[in-house]
Amino acid sequence: MADYHSLTKELQERIEEDRRNQVRNPYAFRDEDILRRNMEHDKPKLWRPAFVRDVEKILHNPFYNRYSDKTQVFSAYKNDDISRRALHVQLVSRVARNIGQVLNLNTDLIEAAALGHDIGHTPFGHAGERFLNELYHERTGRFFNHNVHSVRVLDKLVQRNISLQVLDGVLCHNGEMEMQEYRPVKLSGFEELDERVEACYTDATANKKQIPSTLEGCVMRISDIIAYLGKDRQDAVKVGILSDDRSFSESRIGTSNAEIINNMIVNIIENSYGKPYLSMDREYYEAFSKAKSENYKLIYGNPEIDAIYTENVKPMFTEVYEELLHQVKEGDKNSIFYRHHIRYIEGINAFLPYFSMEEYLEEEPNQLVVDFIASMTDDYFIDLYKELFPKGKYRIEYKGYF
Repeated sequence: MADYHSLTKELQERIEEDRRNQVRNPYAFRDEDILRRNMEHDKPKLWRPAFVRDVEKILHNPFYNRYSDKTQVFSAYKNDDISRRALHVQLVSRVARNIGQVLNLNTDLIEAAALGHDIGHTPFGHAGERFLNELYHERTGRFFNHNVHSVRVLDKLVQRNISLQVLDGVLCHNGEMEMQEYRPVKLSGFEELDERVEACYTDATANKKQIPSTLEGCVMRISDIIAYLGKDRQDAVKVGILSDDRSFSESRIGTSNAEIINNMIVNIIENSYGKPYLSMDREYYEAFSKAKSENYKLIYGNPEIDAIYTENVKPMFTEVYEELLHQVKEGDKNSIFYRHHIRYIEGINAFLPYFSMEEYLEEEPNQLVVDFIASMTDDYFIDLYKELFPKGKYRIEYKGYF
């Protein structure tokens, strides 16, 4: 039987009293403290406050459209009832705004970071990320991480003057690393952000060390895990990987998606209200961490799922990467790379004063290839493979409804 927890009566009464007295959270990030690379542009207005502008910039970013056909966990399933990355970012935003609203934080900042956090993700989920990282690292010694690339998309490839605070939240969202307590770490400005981003490209350990500079970023980070933990279980049952959620251990946070979301939100609020950090009870943290480990064992490491990636997607990535790298080095303006990526980037930034196409074309060729592949949806990548290799031996066989 489902077990849904509630806030203690004492905390509910305290929150209601604070609301009546219009008590503000002194640890919330203030709109007036927002930082942008160009502070002369994007000044807030009554109808478009500071971080609302960032929300809208992200929603109207052309790469945002591509969330809709990027794998969350399950590739090669034609099933509209399972999550794609577009739904995931919306669920993260909803969970994070729920926590942030009760804690009286800046929910516009939370929403912007949540909606943008996976915009640089590869096709085929974390398997695609792993394959692209291997190819990139073998040739350059640098590392590819989707959160770092999301910052690149929002700050470099589509230059819309996104705020420091949103970029920081995106960089530090690492949804693979749960913690019992999240304490913001001060960020001095864009120079430090740029240094941290570069460190993630060159140091294999740097990505896991990134801590958000705002409580809002911390909320989004924990919400990323909350949003996918139970939903991935629902999807696994939907596609037949699991028979039901009884495969998972009973724990304090529950086993179903609804239980996990409710109970984690309640415990975080209970332990974090009025404090300069986020926290949860030890019992909840241990149950949360164990639940994620069980997801890896029963879902993400499932042989049926893994076979799709290792037998087909991985060799397709290698062939596509090598062909695109050849096209970049040849410099043929009629190649697919130039027609479908360079002209796309050029069109996006056509009327922006911040972007230089000449500088972009001078970047290291492997980086240009990574930009293109990471931008693709699953179907885009599959169609590109067929176009480049009409007689190629690899195919993705979709599993339909029947």
